[in-house]
Amino acid sequence: MQTLRAENLHRTYGEKTLFDNLNFIINEHDRIGLIGVNGSGKTSLLDTLAGVSNEQSGELSTPKDYTIGYLTQKPDLDENLTVMDAVFSGDQPVFKTIRRYEDALATYGNHPEDAKAQQRYLDAEAQMNEEDAWTAESDVKTILTQLKITDLSQAIKTMSGGQIKRVGLAQVLIQSPDLLLLDEPTNHLDFDSIAWLQQYLAAYKGALLVVTHDRYFLDQIANQIWELDFGKLYQYPGNYQAYVQEKAERVNQEAEADQKQQRLYKKELAWMKAGAKARSTKQQARINRFNDLASNVGTRQVQDNVSISLGQQRLGKKVIELKDANLTLGGHTILKDFSDLIQGGERIGISGENGAGKSSLLNVIAQRLPLDSGIVSIGETVKMAYYTQQIEPIPDDKRMINYLSEVGQNVTDKAGNSVSVTELLEQFLFPRFMHGTLIRKLSGGEKRRLYLLKLLMEQPNVLLLDEPTNDLDISTLTVLEDYISQFAGTVITVSHDRYFLDKVADRLLIFDGNGQIERYSGRFSAYLAAAQQQNKAAKPAKPKEAKKPAATAEKPKQKVKLTYAEQKEWEGIEGVIDGLEDQKSQVQAAMNANGANYDKLADLQSQLDDLDHQLDEKMARWEYLSEYAE
Repeated sequence: MQTLRAENLHRTYGEKTLFDNLNFIINEHDRIGLIGVNGSGKTSLLDTLAGVSNEQSGELSTPKDYTIGYLTQKPDLDENLTVMDAVFSGDQPVFKTIRRYEDALATYGNHPEDAKAQQRYLDAEAQMNEEDAWTAESDVKTILTQLKITDLSQAIKTMSGGQIKRVGLAQVLIQSPDLLLLDEPTNHLDFDSIAWLQQYLAAYKGALLVVTHDRYFLDQIANQIWELDFGKLYQYPGNYQAYVQEKAERVNQEAEADQKQQRLYKKELAWMKAGAKARSTKQQARINRFNDLASNVGTRQVQDNVSISLGQQRLGKKVIELKDANLTLGGHTILKDFSDLIQGGERIGISGENGAGKSSLLNVIAQRLPLDSGIVSIGETVKMAYYTQQIEPIPDDKRMINYLSEVGQNVTDKAGNSVSVTELLEQFLFPRFMHGTLIRKLSGGEKRRLYLLKLLMEQPNVLLLDEPTNDLDISTLTVLEDYISQFAGTVITVSHDRYFLDKVADRLLIFDGNGQIERYSGRFSAYLAAAQQQNKAAKPAKPKEAKKPAATAEKPKQKVKLTYAEQKEWEGIEGVIDGLEDQKSQVQAAMNANGANYDKLADLQSQLDDLDHQLDEKMARWEYLSEYAE
């Protein structure tokens, strides 16, 4: 068995202890999700395991032939290479084998009479055979296509940061190492690519250690959750939902745990349990339906109040209105005669194709980007805070508490009580001993969290969030989600994170590109389920060409026409299929009408499964009979 063993790993960063003598084993088929607040040392632990850092003490032991592949948050690719050349530029054995073969082939082609060149070519060919490296190129093309990278001759220097991240992901996946280390792999992926990556990793033969904020993704791929917390490593069996439950119990048992933290994890657990059935089923349609129910039920079952609620200025009836908005950037149509009225208290999620203009819409609303034509009107009472992907410069020589004190020494909560900067820092998961820390000593994620807190301290009544899950850890997202649930103002969020959107948005704008924007009222999981059903409905109900019949219905060579009984069956089979489809529609309608009754839903789901099975059988029978019908 291919196993990595770590003993007494210890590492500090300045005055902070990242690892405090960690001991663990990673076995061959482990699927580990690594979580922890920003700055807790998650990336540092990946760096240590990958061998790119030697700032730690302790010992790592692996078999001699053990291989590790590592996707960093910002892959270091030669900007002068093309996509394909960049993928094959790594130091991994399969890449070296391919490059050695290509060099030997080129030399042999130029000097076919050279015996040494010929032998070098034959040796390289034998090594390609031995390592089964011939399919690497086609495999890379398949992976890049799934990750929405289609121009394989494009130079890295012309690509966006998100595109480079996807090229780096393709490079590490094709290696098929014994241990795959992935640092935020879902950043910059749309939901189609995330779904593909989930399936790919589910079939992966080696071990997996992934850092991600995407809780649905963790639920699908992890069989263990590891949490780094103040230098200690806590290991939980199961996926993210199992972790939430055990974490809540652990926090509750620790006498020093503060009450707010307990309530947050209990609240998160209640929401996760609402979707438990969805994550245990195998059918994607059922997963989507139950995820929709989970979002609706979870928001109703919250009992506790968390003390992060801040006061805000009154928001009038008029908030934001766009009329006949048109915008073109770089030759791409972003908005085309787009109109929308955004009212007080709305929760709007924006998602869709990468590069379609989602962030541009936020910039228009924030009046940082002018329209080509049309009107954007902002209400007089609006006080806007904009969490952008690129944060404002933060002075490194300032201390955290001084940076926030620029907004004020205290802020007022909803009840009119004064809340100090120190209390807010603690509520945003900065322990008291860190409050005097110089900002330059913070990790990138900690700086993002501090920046977000400063925005909220300004007590806005309209909050714009541009891909917050790309930079914030799960614990901070949980705090932000709770804040939004109590926020009386308007929230507009750009995100690809299904879990986050399910919790913070109930109206959606889906950017399909070229100025096409879909509107949907409901949760993001419900939209995905509806889109999937629409795609199925768009396919012809009956195939134009008969598929190869199943083995049990294989056409005998001597058969040329239907028997009398089969002719009667043929004459009535379309009516039977129509009847089954009607029944299926009735069951689906009943499921929509019983969204809060899980016992009823389970019974209806069983009926739906049975109807799907019957329809499959009848369609297969229709295909067989159609071959001999006159």
